[in-house]
Amino acid sequence: MEKSSRVVALLLVLVVVAAAAAVVPTDAKMSPAACQAERRAAINACKAVVYGQLPSPQCCQRARVTHVECVCSIVTPKLAALVNVNRAIRLIEGCGRRVPRHFKCGSIITP
Repeated sequence: MEKSSRVVALLLVLVVVAAAAAVVPTDAKMSPAACQAERRAAINACKAVVYGQLPSPQCCQRARVTHVECVCSIVTPKLAALVNVNRAIRLIEGCGRRVPRHFKCGSIITP
């Protein structure tokens, strides 16, 4: 897989994780370094999802603990449009998390 398509694929993983992270309440702001570390951990734990596999237990755990502001801040509407929303919701709910109705990561609607 060429480098640019790998980057897009890994960013798509972030969209899936971000939708799951939307149910995690956050009170404190994360530092840029902490957010970068969370994104890196999510990509590493969930990259198999890009290749059609189900999320691993580690990926589901990352989906439960990743802060939404760390992921949604880098998701553009153009990138979000590349994601099969129904598949993402099924994967997230398979991890035991509920996706809030009308949640849109990468938009002004993001909580």
